[in-house]
Amino acid sequence: MIGTTGSLCQNNGPCAGTPLNNKIPDVSYEFLIGLRYTRAKRRNHFISFISFISVIGIALGMTVLITVLSVMNGFQREIRTRILGVASHVQLSGANGKLAQWQQVARAAGRHDQVLAAAPYVNAQGLLTRGQAVRGAFIRGILPAEEERVSEIGAHMKSGRLDALRPGEFGIVLGAELARALGATPGDKVVVIAPQGQVTPAGLIPRLKQFTVVGVFSVDQYEYDSGLALVHLEDAQKLFRFGDAVSGVRLKLKDLFQAPAVARDLARALGPEIYASDWTMQNANLLRAVQIEKRLMFFVVFLIIAVAAFNIVSGLVMVVTDKQPDIAILRTLGAAPSSITKIFIIQGTVIGVVGTLLGLAGGISLALNVEIVVPFIENLFGFKFFAKDVYLISEVPSELQTPDVVLTAVFSFAVSLLATLYPSYRAARVNPAEALRYE
Repeated sequence: MIGTTGSLCQNNGPCAGTPLNNKIPDVSYEFLIGLRYTRAKRRNHFISFISFISVIGIALGMTVLITVLSVMNGFQREIRTRILGVASHVQLSGANGKLAQWQQVARAAGRHDQVLAAAPYVNAQGLLTRGQAVRGAFIRGILPAEEERVSEIGAHMKSGRLDALRPGEFGIVLGAELARALGATPGDKVVVIAPQGQVTPAGLIPRLKQFTVVGVFSVDQYEYDSGLALVHLEDAQKLFRFGDAVSGVRLKLKDLFQAPAVARDLARALGPEIYASDWTMQNANLLRAVQIEKRLMFFVVFLIIAVAAFNIVSGLVMVVTDKQPDIAILRTLGAAPSSITKIFIIQGTVIGVVGTLLGLAGGISLALNVEIVVPFIENLFGFKFFAKDVYLISEVPSELQTPDVVLTAVFSFAVSLLATLYPSYRAARVNPAEALRYE
């Protein structure tokens, strides 16, 4: 009988008595068994339910994480857009707060291959009064035609036009909140009080000048809408005694993210008497706060995926306990401990892959349709997530970025894979004799 069996094995390939680790290379029994263990069979319905919950947990975690990151990206984009609607990409100023011969500086900066446009400005602080209302403000002197090339204020005029600022006419354009606080509308008069006073026998008297409101702008950023007023460059030079000098030159770049490098290049090229700053330096605290919030949100929401991974651990441990007789039989048939390990790694990996794919589909779909989903929820429950009278941004923005999607998928799959290691190691240590003792 033994000889016959041996002859059959030699003539026809592997037979029933051949160890499993000598299997046909094209057949992966570890994969087939691991895949089978993910499905419910008779007694292990609860184990399959745990696997289902793990898949749903990973999918929901990824969906929420991708959506949250996309919304944070959207907020970053909106804040950056609104900041750069008023602020410049790069700003060149004199070391003492005044810049003479600004035309030469503008021409020198314009030779940089990243610079698209340049515009002079005068910056000063003052008080604006109308009747009993008094408000402090930053007063910026501009050349309207040049200013529209480096900023977007002209596109955000609620009333009037930026080119209504003409030299010698002492017109002024106010931010919407500043105009509301002063109770001023186009055509009204406001008095600007400059800190540079006049010395008289009675002492130092502030310099006063009456301006006519010729326009109101709103860039939907409270800092600028409530504290910025624009006047013509020549009027600002007269009021604040700048002569022919200006405070500096504002630059617009082809690529705003090159601003730090361009600022460094121009600072080296123009010499130590010129100070160069960029928009990331001017708004560093705000941008850093948004970035920190994004990182914290990533960590907090990622815990949902971690909880789902713990479900994988508990589910696989229960499978290992339930399948100890099966493991023992496989070991007696010649399966190596590494093959047993592979079976349960494959089972956990299948759960992780399915959950990751579902999470990718859900997260990408939701992130691309936030502008539709959020208004639907607001109309359904009758409330606003971001009220216009409270928050800077009243709509929920979203910007899906490929690196965030890839990072989320990699982290999710890696956590799912790590969750399989302990149960797989425990399965490989099952003693066949102990497992079959009472079978």
